[in-house]
Amino acid sequence: MTVTTRKTNASPKVASHITMDDLLAMPKNTVVVAKKGETIIGTVTGIDNKAVRVDIGSKTEGLVTEREYDLARDYIGELKIGDKVEVTVFSTENSQGQVLLSLKHAALDARWDYFAETMEKSEVLEAKGVEVNKGGLIVVVNGVRGFVPSSQFGKELVGKFQTLKGKSFKVKAIEVDREKNRLIFSERHVSEEKELAQKEQAISSLETGKIYEGVVSGVMHFGLFVTVEVPIEDKENVGHVEGLVHISEISWEKVNHPKDFHQVGDRIQVKVLGQDERTGKLNLSIKQLKDDPWIGIDTKYPVGTTLTGKVSRVESFGVFVNIDQGIDGLIHNSKLESSHNFKKGDDVTVYVESVSPDQKRMSLSPVMTERPVEYR
Repeated sequence: MTVTTRKTNASPKVASHITMDDLLAMPKNTVVVAKKGETIIGTVTGIDNKAVRVDIGSKTEGLVTEREYDLARDYIGELKIGDKVEVTVFSTENSQGQVLLSLKHAALDARWDYFAETMEKSEVLEAKGVEVNKGGLIVVVNGVRGFVPSSQFGKELVGKFQTLKGKSFKVKAIEVDREKNRLIFSERHVSEEKELAQKEQAISSLETGKIYEGVVSGVMHFGLFVTVEVPIEDKENVGHVEGLVHISEISWEKVNHPKDFHQVGDRIQVKVLGQDERTGKLNLSIKQLKDDPWIGIDTKYPVGTTLTGKVSRVESFGVFVNIDQGIDGLIHNSKLESSHNFKKGDDVTVYVESVSPDQKRMSLSPVMTERPVEYR
C-alpha cells in the first residue's frame, strides 16, 4: 500500500508504507494526506463507546465510528490507548473534516489468530447453525461464518444435523486457513471427544500384520467396512478404528459381491495390511488369515491328475471348475465338444493339463464318461 505525504513548500513525496515510527521521524511540518482505500499504521489516542480516535499523522485524527465501529466492536474491546493498529481509510473526511477509518481488516486478522489459537489449544466454542447444504452446515462462531461438514457430526446427529439450523451447539476448530478462507469446525470433536482420543491411541497402538477382531459396519460393492477393536492402555480399554476390506481381500475364492460373504453386524477377524495416509482408514484382509491355497497346488494336483469338481461359473471363453477351496481351473472352449452343456453347480470330471501356482492358473480338460456315438 502507498500513502502520499506533502511537505510545505516542497514537492509531493510518496512512501510505500507509512508506520508511526516513520511519522514521528518526519519534520514537524509534514502532513499525511490520506487516500480512500489506503492502509496506514496509526496509534490509538482515544476510545469510548461510540468511536475510536487514531493518530495517522494527518492534520486531524482519524475516526472509527458508527457502522465501522460496530463491525469491529469485539476487537475494539481489546484495544488500549497507545496501541498501534492497522486502519483502512474509509472516507477522506466527514462534515467535521475528520478522516473516517475502518478496523474491519485488523479485526478479521485478529479473529483468524483467535481461531488458530483455539484450534491449537483444542478449545470448545459455541456455534449457531445458519444454513444447510448437501455437504453440511454453515455456522457462525464468534461473529465469523464457518462450516461443519456432515462427516464432522457425532453418531447421534448422523443424518439429523439439519435440525441444528437456528440452534446453538458446541464445536471445535479443526482447520483454520486464512489464505484459502477456510474455517472448518467439528461437532464430533466435542460430542465424541473420548472416543476420538481413544481412536488416536488405538491408531498409535496398531501393528501392521497383526490380527484383530472387528464388526462389519458397511457392505458396498467394492468391499466391506469394518470397525476394528484395538486394545489400548494395557488392554483395559478398546479403541475403534474403521478400515476397508477390499473385495479382492475378502476370499481366495471368486467374490461376485461382498454381501455373499458377510452382512452388517457380523463379528469377524481381520489382518491389518497398512494404513491409507490420505484417508486415515485401515487396509484390511480376511483372506490372508489363511494360507494362499495356490501354494503347493502343483504338488497336490500334478499334471495328469484326474479329479471331479463343480462348475463355479460359465464365461464366453470357457467353463471354470472349482476343484478345491479357492482353486478354480479353466476348461477352455477349445476343449469343449458341442455336446457339452455345463451349467453352474454341475459336477464334472476333469484332467489336469497344466498348473501354474505363481500365475494362479490351472488348465483343465473334460474327461469323457461316455464312448462317442461313432464307436458304438
